[in-house]
Amino acid sequence: MSEAYETGGEAGYRAAISAFLQERLQAKLDKLKPDDPQRDEVIASFAHDVWLASAAKRVEQIQAVTHSLKPIHPDARGTNIYVEPCTLAPLAEVGSHALGERFMGDVVGNAAALDVNKLLKLEVNGRSLLTALLAQDAEALAALHTDPTQVQALRDAFVSLTQPRAEGPGSHTLAKQLYWLTGPDACVDAHYTLLAPLYATSLAHAVHTQVQEDRFGEANKAARQARRERKAHSGVFHNYPGLAVQNMGGTKPQNISQLNSERRGVNYLLSSLPPQWKPSAVRLPVHATSVFDRLFIAQPEVRRTVRALRLFLESNPDANLATRERREELLDALVDELVSLAAELQQIQPPGWSRDDERFAELHRSEQLWLDPLRAEQRDEAEFAHEWLQMDWPATVGQRFANWLNAQLRGKLPVGDAGARAWQKELLIDEDGFQQQLRALRQRLERTVTEATP
Repeated sequence: MSEAYETGGEAGYRAAISAFLQERLQAKLDKLKPDDPQRDEVIASFAHDVWLASAAKRVEQIQAVTHSLKPIHPDARGTNIYVEPCTLAPLAEVGSHALGERFMGDVVGNAAALDVNKLLKLEVNGRSLLTALLAQDAEALAALHTDPTQVQALRDAFVSLTQPRAEGPGSHTLAKQLYWLTGPDACVDAHYTLLAPLYATSLAHAVHTQVQEDRFGEANKAARQARRERKAHSGVFHNYPGLAVQNMGGTKPQNISQLNSERRGVNYLLSSLPPQWKPSAVRLPVHATSVFDRLFIAQPEVRRTVRALRLFLESNPDANLATRERREELLDALVDELVSLAAELQQIQPPGWSRDDERFAELHRSEQLWLDPLRAEQRDEAEFAHEWLQMDWPATVGQRFANWLNAQLRGKLPVGDAGARAWQKELLIDEDGFQQQLRALRQRLERTVTEATP
């Protein structure tokens, strides 16, 4: 990453270069003993004019790029290109052009010369030294040397970083190539153009940066936690299903490029698989008197939980705190599944689905009110809305849930009215699920009815 300095002008660039050299010198000296005879030689090599002259020679060993050949195959030899994204034609598709002026240029070549690129990435007031030299910035030029002749030579050497290292475009046997039909006749060789695709390294780095933030940033951590705990959250939760990782360079990612080294060789591949159709597990209670007998018990998790509850009660556990907590845990699991089933029906099915008398006339009225609440917003449903807002039906739903659960346990256990009252209470006092749904819907429907009243 580039270092930024706020002081402007020639002094700013000189200070940035001086701090850069001092840091690198200190790192070298820390590895030497105080009496090492090489110390004076090392110190002399980091003098401003000496080090820049050396860097100007070594810059030939590297090249600034935005599109690189190395990631396609590390041993490929051919053309790399540097093109600022803002100069590319805008397209509707995602591409390097979308980066605009805020992009990270990459560097390929001899890893031992990458320190030259780090120098040119130094920023003063948001502008890198390389960008300033490309623009012939007088203050940046003056920071290089006091001799105008040396200044121009250094500048020309450093900006050559962005120029192709070969006279013309070239590819390699290890690079990807494809023939692209550009004419009307696929049988005529002259109607093809040979393309040599390059890796959009600046775009790949921008994608990696965004995905890293979306996956591990503090904002997404908070959103993920809220989602896990089923709590309301004002932020956005980001998820990348099917994300793959391509590692480039093995144990030496710097041999691919500078940015690849900064990512430790990690390059993200977004899933490009076609969507897999999964039919909804939630089906409508067609010709049923209750959602419990047909849809709810059909849920695998519900069947497992009911079985676990039955086996636990059959074991005749002691009447203590541990027993009560275990029973409540299993009941909470059933209530969660019930709330999820209701939420899916309310969200997936269009409001008013329960009006179909041919299929849902037998469904108990309390369950119609519970599972199809937005029917109250339909035309000619004033009576339905009135019944819903009277709020007599939740107790009936709770009773029907309790009766259903008793029926699942009866025959194996001596359950009766006392057990039913306990099951009913567990549903009706569920603050994070059942009651939360009711409050949100009641606020909406009360507002709707008020607005509709002349």
